[in-house]
Amino acid sequence: MRWTLKPIPNTTKINHLAEALNVDKIIASLLVQRGIETFDQAKKFFRPSLEDLHNPFLMKDMDKAVARIEKAISNGENIMVYGDYDVDGTTSVALMSSYLKTLSPQIATYIPDRYNEGYGVSYTGIDYAHDNDMSLIVALDCGIKAIEKVAYAKSKGVDFIICDHHRPGDEIPDAAAVLDPKREDCEYPYNELCGCGVGFKLIQALATKYDQTIDDLLPYLDLVATAIGADIVPITGENRVLAYYGLQVINENPRTGFKAMIAQVKKETLTITDVVFMIAPRINAAGRMKHGLHAVELLTEENPELASQFAAEIEVYNSDRKDADKSITEEALGQIHENKEEDRYTTVVYEESWHKGVIGIVASRLTETYYRPTLVFTKSGEKLAASARSVKGFDVYNALDACSDHIEQFGGHKYAAGLTLLEEQYESFKQKFEEVVTATIDKKLLTPEITIDTKMELDQITPKFFRLLKQFAPFGPGNMTPVFMTEGLKDTGYGKCVGADDKHLKCKVQKNGIAVDAIGFSLGSKQDLISAGQQFKAAYTIDENEWQGKVSLQLKLKDIN
Repeated sequence: MRWTLKPIPNTTKINHLAEALNVDKIIASLLVQRGIETFDQAKKFFRPSLEDLHNPFLMKDMDKAVARIEKAISNGENIMVYGDYDVDGTTSVALMSSYLKTLSPQIATYIPDRYNEGYGVSYTGIDYAHDNDMSLIVALDCGIKAIEKVAYAKSKGVDFIICDHHRPGDEIPDAAAVLDPKREDCEYPYNELCGCGVGFKLIQALATKYDQTIDDLLPYLDLVATAIGADIVPITGENRVLAYYGLQVINENPRTGFKAMIAQVKKETLTITDVVFMIAPRINAAGRMKHGLHAVELLTEENPELASQFAAEIEVYNSDRKDADKSITEEALGQIHENKEEDRYTTVVYEESWHKGVIGIVASRLTETYYRPTLVFTKSGEKLAASARSVKGFDVYNALDACSDHIEQFGGHKYAAGLTLLEEQYESFKQKFEEVVTATIDKKLLTPEITIDTKMELDQITPKFFRLLKQFAPFGPGNMTPVFMTEGLKDTGYGKCVGADDKHLKCKVQKNGIAVDAIGFSLGSKQDLISAGQQFKAAYTIDENEWQGKVSLQLKLKDIN
């Protein structure tokens, strides 16, 4: 692990903010690091308000999108809501279809089949719309690069409204409206929305035409918060407001499908992290193992008994997904070892029988193990399909772009992407990808980094400090859980390895007469560093531990040295 201590912000700014807010300097320093330097900015951060949401009509083409939907509703047109099979896509379809159904009964939903149609807008979907007399497709979380497909739809008399958040290519599709805050000609003030977030801006705009307020749209924010967490977009600005209120909906008044899933995870209050690791994988499992429409059904079902039935089915898919994920990861690790590829700058593996639905998860697991830009390939029809994952600081999308001579198609983000190529291109692509990454990656990025916000002492960890720290939530990219470092620590003498294979480390750290419980997941191998009364330093986050009805603060160790 590389430990990187963030630079100490301007002390004058810290002192002014600490005084204005009546908080200690560590809290003020954490705020200044996040770009919060005034009382008003801090108020917006700690007390997110729906009034801070931007006017949706600031987004390029929003007026066109609203006009086209209004026309479709007044003319009684059949509308198809189309979205991808991942969490962002299925929550987007659930959001848009359930809202439009309050305005018109002629709303259908469509999720492409992961295996037969693949990612994004498909010709099969367009033909289905045309054959069923649907004259408008609202595409969510996809479509920004579907130039030929949108033109094909137009030739068949089917209009498109695209709500996407991926990077556009050189050309924008010739659709009735293209909503994407990453368009170069779009001056919308916030460009980090997820697909479901862009969909929400469209219903926010539509609501103004039907005399509805933002309060009428609150029940939809459980879907938006889930997509924000699962799609790993920054939890800053508008996303922070949407996630904050969405979590309130999830915990206080969730939709029927969420209630059914929450009943299975058996947790009372969910954080954004719980949503990412408990709710999102269940929604994703439907698209990975069966079909994404199962997730949409669950998310839009209002009958509690049916919702419980759907949730139970999805639980089975999730269990199957876990089994496939585990066995394929083991096979992939074996392949890397067998081919002696541990010393490469990239990890690229292929097996034609691997389940296409879990190769993205496997890519993430391999990245955790070898910490390299990673691609996992499987056979998909006549071609090979892959999921790509990257390491912090390296843009895998740009690396794939540099290999485009060997690729049929690709799309995605800086840290996660998908692609297809012809089987005969696999070896030459693998070689080219290794060359591109070797030539462009900063070698220090190949060692995992712990970014430490600030140093602190154990006596500064108080209940009041933790209460303020909790108000920094929801955490995520752009506002990560603060990481602290304390030097000169000693174990009280009872540190031990716990868990299966002694994988984890449990201890009590002390300094200057103060002792605090600590747990280090996957740090069991470091027990010798704390034995025999020797001093060490720790990087950690702070959380609460509940044991036999008693709640106490504890350190969650990220690393020790």
